[in-house]
Amino acid sequence: MNKNKRSSAPTLSQVAELAGVSIATASKAINGRDDVAEATRARVLEAAENIGFTPNEVARSLLNGSTGTVGVLTSDLEGRFVLPIVMGAEDAFGAGKVSVFLCDARGDAIREQYHLKALLNRRVDGIIVVGASTDQRPSIGNLPVPVVYAYGPSDDPSDISLTPDNVAGGKLAAEHLISCGRTRIAHISGDPTYAAAQDRTLGIRQALEEHGLELQGKTMFSQWSERWGRDATHVLLERHPEIDGIVAGSDQIARGVLDTLRGLGRKVPDDVAVIGYDNWEILATNSRPELTSVDANLQQLGREAARCLFQAMGDDELTNPGTHHLPVRLVIRGSTIRES
Repeated sequence: MNKNKRSSAPTLSQVAELAGVSIATASKAINGRDDVAEATRARVLEAAENIGFTPNEVARSLLNGSTGTVGVLTSDLEGRFVLPIVMGAEDAFGAGKVSVFLCDARGDAIREQYHLKALLNRRVDGIIVVGASTDQRPSIGNLPVPVVYAYGPSDDPSDISLTPDNVAGGKLAAEHLISCGRTRIAHISGDPTYAAAQDRTLGIRQALEEHGLELQGKTMFSQWSERWGRDATHVLLERHPEIDGIVAGSDQIARGVLDTLRGLGRKVPDDVAVIGYDNWEILATNSRPELTSVDANLQQLGREAARCLFQAMGDDELTNPGTHHLPVRLVIRGSTIRES
């Protein structure tokens, strides 16, 4: 006998024989079919384990109508907001033992269609479409698999979309400053064509009105940059030197605000409290003082998108269509409350 000859892999028929059932019953038990008694299923699984039988995953997927794979289609994989969402989704899929095909369309509609066709050819069980911003994006239409939109909502109300609640985020920022005793609050934001900029401004105004306060001057819109934060703060303080609180539309803008306040001898947070948005930790924790900021909970948004897709993959239809605004949170640091 040749000792180096490899023994053949255990077969389904051997499992069936050991368990005392037919091959068809053994197959149903291993693949989780409902029409098998639990005692029989346990006997079959024990037999499979005893002889080291591993079911063919492709055959199993054909029986279940599932491949155990999903697609994640992004518009901007290098984007600071996209990556946390993708990470959250992948965490959830990994926990569910689902493999992920990640595709980056780079904002190109033709490339997006190519990736969609490739994902469908791979027979994915569902797709998450991750937008580059919270602006509405065109729906990819009806597909033979469920689709969930994350961050950038679909323009079709029959789709399901998950996006951060920027209106609530603006309110949260303003209410925090008010709770710190600030009553003369201004707002410096970024590109006014972004839905996020307008939504946050709306939330700030709502919070001020609810407390009988008015925004100091108009919201100053321009770029999402530190330079704009520096320049806008100079202009703002010339017009309204009595300002004691500033809500910045992003952490980058807030860093510029802090630079100008420091240069003008205004102490933060004693003279002026400053709050940013996005909770970009590399900026927020390296600011002096460290920057209070609103966190959009993007990893949780990705996990929630995966959960919705799991549900749709199980029920064959998406429940609660439309755009759902998920909660954001406040991370308090030294730019609004002096650290002891």
